[in-house]
Amino acid sequence: MAADALTVLCAVVVATLYRMDTGGVVNGAREFLHGTLIHRQSMGGLLALLCGFVISLIAISRRLQLYSPTHMAGYLHEQRLSVQACLSAGLLLSGALYLLHDGIIPRAIVLITLIIVTVALSVRRLVYRMLLYRRFARGVDTRNVLIVGTGPEAMALRHQLSRTRYLGYTFKGFVELPGSDSSGQFASSEVVGTLDTLFVEARKLFVDEIFFTSPYEREIVHSVLEQARTHKVDLRLVPDLYDGMAWSNPIEFIGQFPTIPLHRGQMHEVGFILKRIFDILFSSAALIVLSPVMLAVAIAIKLDSPGPVFYASERIGKKGRVFSCLKFRTMVRNAEARRAELMHMNERDEVLFKVANDPRITRLGRFLRRYSLDELPQFFNVLGGDMSIVGPRPPIASEVKKYSLNHLRRLDVTPGITGLWQVQGRTNPSFNSYVSMDVTYIENWSIWLDMKIILRTIGVVLAGTGS
Repeated sequence: MAADALTVLCAVVVATLYRMDTGGVVNGAREFLHGTLIHRQSMGGLLALLCGFVISLIAISRRLQLYSPTHMAGYLHEQRLSVQACLSAGLLLSGALYLLHDGIIPRAIVLITLIIVTVALSVRRLVYRMLLYRRFARGVDTRNVLIVGTGPEAMALRHQLSRTRYLGYTFKGFVELPGSDSSGQFASSEVVGTLDTLFVEARKLFVDEIFFTSPYEREIVHSVLEQARTHKVDLRLVPDLYDGMAWSNPIEFIGQFPTIPLHRGQMHEVGFILKRIFDILFSSAALIVLSPVMLAVAIAIKLDSPGPVFYASERIGKKGRVFSCLKFRTMVRNAEARRAELMHMNERDEVLFKVANDPRITRLGRFLRRYSLDELPQFFNVLGGDMSIVGPRPPIASEVKKYSLNHLRRLDVTPGITGLWQVQGRTNPSFNSYVSMDVTYIENWSIWLDMKIILRTIGVVLAGTGS
């Protein structure tokens, strides 16, 4: 919606510049200094018309579901609806000018504005869709799905999701129904569980959405729907209509398949967008401001001990994605090979590993860790989208293997450089406290909570209480 409003504003500016050019720049500048862009028309009246046009365009676009997920509709259908929204808003604007008997505003400006808005919105939506498809192709921002049923509909849907990558779905497996015969249809590895273990497997596989493809008793579907609401997992039916259970729900096409959404989890979409924008701006500013410090640290590491400046550790990110987490090297070159020798010195529980006087840490490394300077390269991870400024710390694979189902909750969000535990939970080093703090952050997340954690992190860093 904000992008649409900005597009309209740019179109109006271009149309006005065109009018000033054809009517004379000097005359246009003189009128602007007198508080108007058009002769005998107040700025207030012009702004009111502009706001009315923007509001009507957004309202019509929302009515036409142009702000629903992009992958739900084809490109041509989206373009047709975009043109329809612009023309409808243009008709409302023309009607308002007629009712106001406002013939002073040149028709050329109105027409040029509508043409530019229509073309610009179509191009913007096309570019956004192309960028989204590229992310889907890399497996980024896709939705993990389970398919309940092992019949021909389930197999056809599975092929549709896998073949049509732009839909933005990643197939995670089939769930077998009691009494069904799936012999010879699927590889054994594709059937991940039964209806009784549906939400256990959904938790393990970070599933966002479940598709029901087989007719089943209404009571069972209703029970699954209640569990989906509890576990905040989206549920869709590939119809049969289940005795009217979904008659009031709209049908949405996933490729060629009609589906009926029964439940959608609440998404803080605007908040997530603001969080991502903040991450990009904050990390960019931090890298610029701290670049002299990072250069000095890099030189000091090379002088202190042999080995590379940076250390890239494979970490587990959102929904179990593996990424390389960057840090300044603070240990000797063969630190990972010596980890097994120090397991008996571990001061944490069986999941986490921590040794206070770790002999692998270099002399400079202790200083870098104390003031968290070793984590400065992670701002590059934030720019790349693998991490956020605030969030649960990214674990290593060996830790995740020891997680219970409840612990996997902390992998539902993008990991962060700092988090609630880093500023509040250091006095209790247990893993349960670690997870509890992360879950508390996830369930109570807000932009303001991120700001508070960042401010407290600054105090922690300056106090030199880092590990």
